[in-house]
Amino acid sequence: MAKAERDFIVEKVKEVLAAPSCCAELKEAARNYLDALDTDKEKEAGKFLVAELEEDVQDIDSVLGFFSSDAGKGYFGAEKAAEMAELAKKVKAEGGKTCFCPACAAGQAILDKKEALL
Repeated sequence: MAKAERDFIVEKVKEVLAAPSCCAELKEAARNYLDALDTDKEKEAGKFLVAELEEDVQDIDSVLGFFSSDAGKGYFGAEKAAEMAELAKKVKAEGGKTCFCPACAAGQAILDKKEALL
């Protein structure tokens, strides 16, 4: 993998780790990948990271549905859920395909380059 591409991926993995919206399983996969850099386990950790990202990065319709649901209102409160639903509608109208939270945004950027990790 080219240095610039690797640097980009590493930076995005760090963004995933720093995101408050990142789940525990994805944090573990991201940490494992960073720990495996420059070792014989890097490729395996990259595959595991990609698999976890493919499971966790949410599409925009799913998050829009969640923010509009009773569960979303219960989790965020009605006002915040409505605000987030409006933001999801705007992202979708602008052509966004995935969730806009920091974990999903960085995760999708990694997935866009997943061939380098596999």
